[in-house]
Amino acid sequence: MRRSILLLTAATTALVLAALLVPLSLLARSHAADRATADATARAHSLAASLGGALAGPSGRRSAATLVASANGPGLPRTSVILADGTVLGPPAPVNDAVRLARYGRAFTYEPSGGGRTVLVPVQGVDRGSAVVRVALTSGQLYAGTRASSLAFAGIGAGLMLLGLLFADRLGSRLVGSARRLAAVADRLAGGDLTARAEPSGPPELRLVARQLNHLAERIHGFLTAERENAADLAHRLRTPVAVLRLDAEGLRDPTEAERIAAGVAALERGVDEVIRTARKPLREGAAEAARADLAAVARDRADFWRALAEDQGRALDFTAPSSPVVVQVDGTALAAAVDALIGNVFDHTPEGAGMRITVVRGEGDAGHERPAARLVIEDDGPGFPDGHVPERGNSGGGSTGLGLDIVRRAARESGGAVEFGAVPGGGTRITAMFGAGEGPPR
Repeated sequence: MRRSILLLTAATTALVLAALLVPLSLLARSHAADRATADATARAHSLAASLGGALAGPSGRRSAATLVASANGPGLPRTSVILADGTVLGPPAPVNDAVRLARYGRAFTYEPSGGGRTVLVPVQGVDRGSAVVRVALTSGQLYAGTRASSLAFAGIGAGLMLLGLLFADRLGSRLVGSARRLAAVADRLAGGDLTARAEPSGPPELRLVARQLNHLAERIHGFLTAERENAADLAHRLRTPVAVLRLDAEGLRDPTEAERIAAGVAALERGVDEVIRTARKPLREGAAEAARADLAAVARDRADFWRALAEDQGRALDFTAPSSPVVVQVDGTALAAAVDALIGNVFDHTPEGAGMRITVVRGEGDAGHERPAARLVIEDDGPGFPDGHVPERGNSGGGSTGLGLDIVRRAARESGGAVEFGAVPGGGTRITAMFGAGEGPPR
């Protein structure tokens, strides 16, 4: 914008200055030529009047030569006198048709083909025919002083151009500064800082945009606050049925079953509490310090949790992971929820007896990712996805909401990774979740 304003101002100012200064320069040139011609004409008439008496005296030519010599000097127009017999007093001068015309008593000015201007004035009162006074102006003498005026006009034009560009730059800086401040506020809002507000400044249009942006931020903040409170309230309502489940589990006669169900209920309670904390946590809380977790340890823990159910359903559950930590840039709770969602999908969408394989692969700097992506690969022996179907939120293809895979997708993207869906040769589904590698130990 700033460059465009400067270019527009420069072009407009140049056109205006050209329309104004070029005619002024031509006018100054014409005025200088008229002034020089008038001076030469006055000089020629004055000399012609003096020569009328000088040529009539006994020493006419000598006196005339003295007068002509006094009329010529450094920087003065060349002044000659052409007598009736063709004799030229002073600088050489051609005897052409213009001279012959002047002998008939006519004074006039003409422009020779070589440039400049010539003034011819007949000398009256000469017995032996009319003599002619010739005053020749060169182009330099004719337009003397115009170069200085042209330079003055050019300086005025350059000064006006600089003033115009300076004003345009100040205006452009103001406009660009206001626009950049609006963009900075928009970036902060996009980054989750809902407290960011724009200070209306600049032209009326940008001030209107700033006010509307602030109004939009208020609306977004209100919507998100209401959504978080609703999510927290809904999660809080689950505490009562969860408490009933825990009491029922404690009343079971089989200690083993009671312990297993109680562990599941305890995990459910922790999940409900985490939902409440997450819903009521400010959007940017903890953004300054990135979370890290050990993908291998979390996946191993969740695989052990689901192994009992897999044995009950006759499923083979194979787990493979490096022995050393595989640190990823994901919060441990979110990572556990993502792993649970992937494993739970196998139980929900494959028949009993279908096996699964869980593999954790350390990242090795994949192309297209900002950080080396550690992989969590889950394969099953189920029917797989329908041809051409890609699961997404609200449309999983299996009759569910697709929220589980959306949890995985969101956790992967926030760490700089992605989720890929594929098929296992011979039948089955392969889901690969890639997570950006974290720096430092997990916490």
